[in-house]
Amino acid sequence: MAIEQEIQAKSLTAPRVTSDHIESIIQSEHYFTAYDGAKSGGEEVEQIWHDKDDIGKEYEPLSLLTFCVLVLRNGFTVTGESACASPENFDPEIGRKIARENAVNKIWML
Repeated sequence: MAIEQEIQAKSLTAPRVTSDHIESIIQSEHYFTAYDGAKSGGEEVEQIWHDKDDIGKEYEPLSLLTFCVLVLRNGFTVTGESACASPENFDPEIGRKIARENAVNKIWML
């Protein structure tokens, strides 16, 4: 028997945290990759960035790491991340979905 069915079968009616409640307390969501973060890290990082000949290979892993920051209505923030092991499988939309899911899972612990 699934947990939800068991709860209903036992007539447990006390208030519970639900997925809808979790979604309702999210005020905003923000996404970026580690590559985005490194690029906006300041002039020194930018200079190093432009001086590299083989920039793609050295910094490609940063573009495969996606972060999601959820700002909750009370001002608290939670983060989630998604790292793609294989560059050939990287899809930005899927990375954002996984990062968001990981961030939402942290809200349950609050």
